[in-house]
Amino acid sequence: MPGKASAAHKGTTLTQDAASYDAWYESPRGRWIGTTEFALLAAALGAREGETLLDVGCGSGWFTRRFARQGLAVTGLDVRSDWLSFARAQPGPAGQWVAGDGRALPFADDTFDHVVSIAALCFISDERRAVAEIVRVTRRHFAIGWLNRTSLLYRAKGRHGGQGAYRGARWHDAGEVRALFSGMAVREISIRSAVFLPSAGPVARLAERILPHTLPLGALIVACGEKRQ
Repeated sequence: MPGKASAAHKGTTLTQDAASYDAWYESPRGRWIGTTEFALLAAALGAREGETLLDVGCGSGWFTRRFARQGLAVTGLDVRSDWLSFARAQPGPAGQWVAGDGRALPFADDTFDHVVSIAALCFISDERRAVAEIVRVTRRHFAIGWLNRTSLLYRAKGRHGGQGAYRGARWHDAGEVRALFSGMAVREISIRSAVFLPSAGPVARLAERILPHTLPLGALIVACGEKRQ
């Protein structure tokens, strides 16, 4: 979204500073989009107070902090130390902030009850390896978001290599997202999406209330599931 929404805004992490990125979520449009995406992720995980959560590619920590406010023990991981410094300095519930690569997570197997990643894997190479790492460190549930190639946002911002914040991002449809989990120790993979109309105006808000999130047409498409023990 920002240009994003959480999904789309992730693209700005390549060129924008953490403070500007985080401030976008305090704009009327950014807050609505971020809140809508967070609600989808929280519903998918069903996490309970006191459980642990890792946010892979946490950026400025905007989503990580919201999970912390739900009573979760959060850890945010990102490759950029300056963004982690920004996240660490923000007020709110305490969290852990770790520098690391999503393709080689510095944690033991089954470390976290829940793992999320919000439109971060779209901008790194070898997404399948990053997915495998997320599954490895998950003990219970995961929810991973990608930019959706069957969305209106893609038609506006994603074609021909992407525009602005979306330049260089990979966009996937539901079938491609499912394929990334092939052969992994997961079960009950479901696909959900949010932000059907990224304008965030009255019509967009109405559409978000009446359209089912099982419809894979939103700008952020999320694969959620459970680790198979």
